[in-house]
Amino acid sequence: MSGHIDVPGRSAPSGNTPGGSGKAVVTGAAGFIGCHLVTALRDGGTDVVGIDRRDTWEDGETERAGDRGSLRAVHGDLVSLELEPLLSGVGTVFHLAALPGVRPSWTRFPEYLHCNVLATQRLMDACARTGVRRVVVASSSSVYGGPGESGTMSEDQVPSPLSPYGVTKLAAERLALAFAARDDISLDVRALRFFTVYGPGQRPDMLITRMIRAALEGAPLAIHGDGTQIRDFVHVSDVVRALTLAGAVDGPAAASPYGGGSGGGSGEVLNIGTGNSVSVNEVLALTAELTGRTPDARYGPARAGDAAATAADTGRARERLGFTAAVDIRTGLAGQIEWARHTPAPAPPAPSAPSAAGVRTTAGA
Repeated sequence: MSGHIDVPGRSAPSGNTPGGSGKAVVTGAAGFIGCHLVTALRDGGTDVVGIDRRDTWEDGETERAGDRGSLRAVHGDLVSLELEPLLSGVGTVFHLAALPGVRPSWTRFPEYLHCNVLATQRLMDACARTGVRRVVVASSSSVYGGPGESGTMSEDQVPSPLSPYGVTKLAAERLALAFAARDDISLDVRALRFFTVYGPGQRPDMLITRMIRAALEGAPLAIHGDGTQIRDFVHVSDVVRALTLAGAVDGPAAASPYGGGSGGGSGEVLNIGTGNSVSVNEVLALTAELTGRTPDARYGPARAGDAAATAADTGRARERLGFTAAVDIRTGLAGQIEWARHTPAPAPPAPSAPSAAGVRTTAGA
């Protein structure tokens, strides 16, 4: 699937089947990344149990069709759902469910604890009890706070999150790694720190989606800051490829810096980005070029908790997974614009009814 972009935006199959059983669990399955991942796994022949608490995600079964894997959709909250039966026979769990967003985390911290920390603890405990072999946890570049002395964000630098959201994402990944270090179970954990993920189906409040809609619809565009802040934008198809590589149980075992129990478990953290950052103003200019319309940008104060720059050191993902991002920002942005031209803008979610433990996670911009 290297560099491939499907419109309306579903990722092509990766060819990797996570878990020797050919069965995987995806939490946050109805979210942005989750939808793409579920499609790719099923296209690759994996049977998927998808869990999400969104009102639009309903319980149901879709049987295998030829070489395409089945889907069992389960509606529920990870904190209260009976998880053990859903994990039976599963080789890999992809834990994408989380409550995203930097700004709301300042005022809704209990919800972030519930969805990002308590849900992760309960899932990991169930994985340990049922003998799941590998868990891939979606973490975030928000755990860093900013680049290190090298000018990039390296997995070796001490995390220093700038928001309650970043704090909960760091807590979730460290919880998962603590389970991997237990000496009474054999569980591999890979925590993938996603940088700013974009592509068809991106959350409507995210920067690139708002830029495209502003250009196509002639609406004003609010930019938080002066536009010189930089982001490492990584396309969702590359993120899905990284997830499937990380989820392959027959892949190489990690040499864990977090320790490993005598049961053979291991844990590691990997950045998933491109290694190439661009400024908000550069993306704005590129959006204008590709749409033929200049968005009506209106600059305002930067938001509390937003990093001035994100820049991924991608060496470890390249070494450990053989992963290098294939989609450049021009190609990815053009694909998302084309998708947006044919897709109605979704209504914004109601603030009083967040999709809690069923929302994808990514660094905001």
